[in-house]
Amino acid sequence: MTADPADDTRTRILRAALDLFAEHGYQRTSLRQIGERLRLTKTAILYHFPAKEHLLAALIEPLLADLERLLDAAQGQPTEQARWTVLEGWVDIMLAHRRPLGMLYHDIALVGRGDTYHRLITIAMRANDIIAGPDAGRRERVRAVQAVAACSDPIVFFTDVSDEVLRADMLDGVRRLLTPLPADTAAGPRTDAVAGTHTDAAAGTHAGATLGSATPAEAASRRRRPGRPPALGREQVEAARRMHAAGTHSVDAIAAALGVSRATVYRHLTAP
Repeated sequence: MTADPADDTRTRILRAALDLFAEHGYQRTSLRQIGERLRLTKTAILYHFPAKEHLLAALIEPLLADLERLLDAAQGQPTEQARWTVLEGWVDIMLAHRRPLGMLYHDIALVGRGDTYHRLITIAMRANDIIAGPDAGRRERVRAVQAVAACSDPIVFFTDVSDEVLRADMLDGVRRLLTPLPADTAAGPRTDAVAGTHTDAAAGTHAGATLGSATPAEAASRRRRPGRPPALGREQVEAARRMHAAGTHSVDAIAAALGVSRATVYRHLTAP
């Protein structure tokens, strides 16, 4: 967060507020505490921010402005280009604002009134419309909402994962989400009554197409067999090891791509 010298006091207040919100949470941080850290009076802080929620709105402002610029840039592009301009840009913006987003995640409801609230709603609706595309049906619009969540939520849940690795995982997940399903799976996943697990009939085909390792016969076999396959073929093992060594996919992501359990992936990664 940078500012001109003339705005130095305001910037210092915002930085101190961000640090204290991280240490104690928004609710437990008072204007008096912020003032004490900066050796300012509460009156001096109120001069710049008439109420504490104005601090929260100011901290989220750069994120909102960046998202609005992204949507403006995507507007008017061809449908597929606009969709991925938004999705990739959304991930990059979330990562760029990772620290304030993580700290303010549980306090976003506190900006739920006034201009900030309406901007948040407008940004979300614009993003959903661009990702879903023109003349989108219910299914496409549902997936658009899910895609935005897939490009946002992992930021605050995987704080120990590097930007580069998390970016790759998030975009890999959203690509899988938006990959069209074969016509015979439109009704959704089946439920295995014995195991209590969901089996997507397209999972084997999708993983094979992505990794270039499944033959049509293998894919058909996976569709006929409920549950996860117990083992991996040689080419799939090599692909899993390459993905893991490159650091672009987590074990969970590799397991999802191959349609197997985490234990199966770990077994093949650790095998000589």
